[in-house]
Amino acid sequence: MSEGARTLPAFRRFTYSVGHVLNDLCASMWFTYLLLYYQSVLSFRDSSAGLLLLFGQIADGIATPLVGYESDRTRGCGTYGKRKSWHLVGTICVLLSFPFIFNPCVGCGEVTPQWVGLTYFTPFIIIFQFGWASTQISHLSLIPELVSCEHAKVELTAYRYAFTVLSNITVYAVAWLLLRFQHPADPSVADQLSHLDVPVFRDLALIVLGIGAVFSLIFHLGTRERTRREADESRPLLTRSGENSAPLLQWKHWLTEPSFYQVAALYMCTRLIVNLSQTYISMYLINSLFLPKNYIATIPLVLYVSGFVSSLAMKPISKRLGVSQSGAFVYGAMSFTDKVANGLAVMIIQSLYPCQTLVCCSDCVWFYHRVMVAVTGGVSLITAFCLFSLVVWPIKIRRC
Repeated sequence: MSEGARTLPAFRRFTYSVGHVLNDLCASMWFTYLLLYYQSVLSFRDSSAGLLLLFGQIADGIATPLVGYESDRTRGCGTYGKRKSWHLVGTICVLLSFPFIFNPCVGCGEVTPQWVGLTYFTPFIIIFQFGWASTQISHLSLIPELVSCEHAKVELTAYRYAFTVLSNITVYAVAWLLLRFQHPADPSVADQLSHLDVPVFRDLALIVLGIGAVFSLIFHLGTRERTRREADESRPLLTRSGENSAPLLQWKHWLTEPSFYQVAALYMCTRLIVNLSQTYISMYLINSLFLPKNYIATIPLVLYVSGFVSSLAMKPISKRLGVSQSGAFVYGAMSFTDKVANGLAVMIIQSLYPCQTLVCCSDCVWFYHRVMVAVTGGVSLITAFCLFSLVVWPIKIRRC
């Protein structure tokens, strides 16, 4: 089959699409429950919980472009393709580190200083984020290597996003079940988050890892990555030396493209809106609206069930990314802006929290309400400006 007509059968489209489920499940827990878990369950200070999330986002932001660069240049492990090799390394890192993030510090007690907890959790968070980045970048950069037809690329991206939404729904559904059938020793605190809820988050993390591991196995068994030799043999001669061939850009060439920075800014802002909303929705429900703790699962569940419909009509943002031999670097660089910006934003918000004691005040009650409205609304305005810039200066990749 020629390069221009390369597609995938239905079964292999499925096995590819589920290759990011483990990452999606863990990311849903990370953004929705990390701050809530460390503040309301483990009783960390607001700034300490925000610092842990910042460490994770910086580690992810640094690892993402580095993994993207190495993923483009390495050959893989033996006959195992380079993308799947990095995906396997990332999967192992996630499986080994994530359980410790949603479990109390081993050997720590009520009088243990919080810096001990920060020191304990930070290495696991860094390993998790490195693994997450390895899996994400390798999975995304597989698309132009598996298929060449534009319709097939869009289809794989849509399927991948559909499983992302289903993964979020799964996390919130399981969380609701665990909270719903929990039997606390003290019924008077049944609707409040406390140290008694440690088993809920521990079990949720283990269930998430179990489901994700199964789908990762399906991905590795069912997805076949072409070797470099096969790719070279199937590529028509015109794409190598023809005058009308598409530009094959190296990573350094992207840094000279103005459109690269336009898309990076737009991507960063849109991801900020999604991540900040997902991070603070649970804090808003518990600390501002004073709703029972089961709402931290039901409200996000309703949001993602509604969002699942939109995945069926998803459109590609750009059709030009697939022409690069440096696809992983592009994905990595875009993700770098997202991760670092989100970590810094959360840390700034956490440092502005008005209450440093257990005494509640009106400013504390309204704080997360302002975050949900003012912060995400402000980022939305910046996003609109970035989108407008694409209308004035359309995306255009120059030949090198």
